[in-house]
Amino acid sequence: MIPVGRVMFGPLGFPELLFILVLALLIFGPKRLPEVGKTIGKGMAQFRRATTDLKRTIESEIALADETPAARPAIRPVSAAEAVPSRPEALPAPAPPPAPPETAPGRDA
Repeated sequence: MIPVGRVMFGPLGFPELLFILVLALLIFGPKRLPEVGKTIGKGMAQFRRATTDLKRTIESEIALADETPAARPAIRPVSAAEAVPSRPEALPAPAPPPAPPETAPGRDA
């Protein structure tokens, strides 16, 4: 059974939270503490938005993958003649390089 006081903050109780707040006050001081809190809040909001966006992207990709086969184009099987050979010696020889362009008879290069 979960204690009532630990539902909101997980494993952190009131003494732990109080210790963290006092430590932050000592490290950052009373003037910078609101700035630090605001920056941390913005970072958490940005992280939450990125997580939600990633979750939506993954769900849409899964939905696209689960579409009926009739909605997607059919993939035709490849015959043995069209298959790429696995041995390099079975590949056709490379084409020769193109010839350099000829210069005009009256011009020197």
